[in-house]
Amino acid sequence: MPDLETTFYILGLIVVIAPVLLMSILGITSLVDRKLSEAATGRWCKCTSAIGFTAAASILVLMLAYDTRHVVIDLGNWVHIDESATEHEHYHFVFKFVFDRLSVPFLLLSYVLCGTIAAFAVKYMHRERGYNRFFTLYSIFVVGMVVASLAGTIETLFTGWELVGLSSALLVAFFHERPAPVRNGLRVWVVYRISDASLLIAAVVMHHLHGEGDFGRLLGTDPAHPWPEGHATASGGNALAVGLLLIFAAAGKSALVPFSGWLPRAMEGPTPSSAIFYGALSVHLGAYLLLRVSPLLEAVPILAIVVIALGLTTAAFAYLIGSVQTDIKSALTFASLAQVGIIVTEIGVGAFIPFVWYVALVHLLGHACLRTLQFVRAPSLLQDYKTLENAIGGRLPQHAGRSMRLLPESLRTWMYRFALERGYLDAFLNEYIVGPFVALFHKLDELERRWTARLAGSDRNTANPDVEQST
Repeated sequence: MPDLETTFYILGLIVVIAPVLLMSILGITSLVDRKLSEAATGRWCKCTSAIGFTAAASILVLMLAYDTRHVVIDLGNWVHIDESATEHEHYHFVFKFVFDRLSVPFLLLSYVLCGTIAAFAVKYMHRERGYNRFFTLYSIFVVGMVVASLAGTIETLFTGWELVGLSSALLVAFFHERPAPVRNGLRVWVVYRISDASLLIAAVVMHHLHGEGDFGRLLGTDPAHPWPEGHATASGGNALAVGLLLIFAAAGKSALVPFSGWLPRAMEGPTPSSAIFYGALSVHLGAYLLLRVSPLLEAVPILAIVVIALGLTTAAFAYLIGSVQTDIKSALTFASLAQVGIIVTEIGVGAFIPFVWYVALVHLLGHACLRTLQFVRAPSLLQDYKTLENAIGGRLPQHAGRSMRLLPESLRTWMYRFALERGYLDAFLNEYIVGPFVALFHKLDELERRWTARLAGSDRNTANPDVEQST
């Protein structure tokens, strides 16, 4: 049906172009120092969110009406290298968007929650000095989420993945006049860099195997076998290598163990960004990636076992650490992480019971909506709690977990100290990941300054010895 294909193509482009338009308007007006007013910024956010959501909902309606489960919007080859006639010695990079039973619900969720947060942030960020900067970074995040949600190739996914990571780290450091947000934003960025490197290596391996990064080719998904009915074409060591790299990338993005230490530091950003990033969408992006490559987990059971172990460890860790948190944002963050751990476990179990993948998807959608509500409600909830406490003339009763009383006192003391220190994962990241990473780049910066001075004909060392590590 050519007319139907044309309709899908136009609607698919609108879905992607709407947030790109918002990013372009806010970005260009900022670059030329003609920033929009708060009212105009709010109207553009609401308008583009409504347009994108309407187009996405229209695609869903058409897919249901015509019983279509797999729609591809192909933007063509951007790079094509054909060195020989053999199958595995040609390389091409394709930007492709896929609408199926996995991407469409996640896309609609992204538009609904991003639109909700935009409406909330218009009021919450009123008269904030960085109002325009906040919404510019927000628009970058929306583009990243839409592109990552619809990615049909690993190049497309990497583009959206990077935009989400960039905007997340910059919004953690939003209040840059204080050292703590900048330091914590750097921590988030370093962990993202390391996990993103894993995704990039996975892309290289996929291109080495097939000459392309098409998920459909790797996972065996097509209109005849839409998600999750595909069967991975890779097997053995190749599938294991790609799967482990993708799991590592997902663990970094979703703050799974051992990367959980940076998550509470990400709460330095404004409440709207905390809600949309680490309560709703960004923290679930790793789980979404695992759902996308679920046929690979089914083909290699050891990958599914790794995912189950990772999910259970994260859920238990987050529950224990969250039990001793004293501020509401950290408590909500670890509660969110515990549910993400359960979702990841469900994805691993789905490799043996495929129906569970749908359970994981529904769990992801519902949990994201709940956490968004809780995060945006948190500031007023604290005020309500204080008012109630003043009215009754004392502190509200606290209920300790009864299950802990069954454990020996020495073990309870150790677990309490372990939880207070957040499993020592923060210190682990600082000592073995963030610290060496920053130190390496300080050395590279110093080397670059020396070579620049030498090439410029100056013998003096222009490296700055006073640069201190930000960790």
